[in-house]
Formats: sequence, structure tokens, C-alpha cells
Amino acid sequence: MTTENAPGTADPEKELLLFLEGHTGTPWEPDTDLFRAGGLSSLFAMQLVVHLEKSYAIAIRGANLRLDNFRTVRQMVALVERLRQPASGSLGG
Repeated sequence: MTTENAPGTADPEKELLLFLEGHTGTPWEPDTDLFRAGGLSSLFAMQLVVHLEKSYAIAIRGANLRLDNFRTVRQMVALVERLRQPASGSLGG
């Protein structure tokens, strides 16, 4: 059995909810604070970083590694969307 999460997945929120449920055995709501609810540890947050980078062809570095970017599924989706956008001003103009 294989599951592919190709870059450009149509619904990253749904994909992340399924990923989390598969790894924790618990269904989650998109706005649940996963750490406050006791669902995730800081170690699992690093697994999330790797999953997001591979699944969405992004690099999460520096200030983006703040725990607040991983507290809820919606915050993770926002991070992915931000990092997938071209850097503003890179084309000049």
C-alpha cells in the first residue's frame, strides 16, 4: 500500500488531516491546537516539517520553523501556501 502526496495536492488541509489521523490514531479539526490538545510532541513537529517539505516541494527554514506555524492544520496550510509563493520583488518591476 502506497500513498503519494504529490506537490500541488488539491486539498492540503484534507491531506494533512488524514496524515495526522494516520500517525496519531485521532481525527482532528483544522483549527485544533494540536500541541495544547496533547496530540503532538516537538519531535513529531519535526516529522511534520519533513512531511510538508517532501509533499509540497518547499523548504522550511529559519523563522518559519516556529512552533506556531505547526499548531493547527490551518496554520500549516497557510505556511505551505506562503512558501509556495514566489518571493515578492524577485522579478523587479
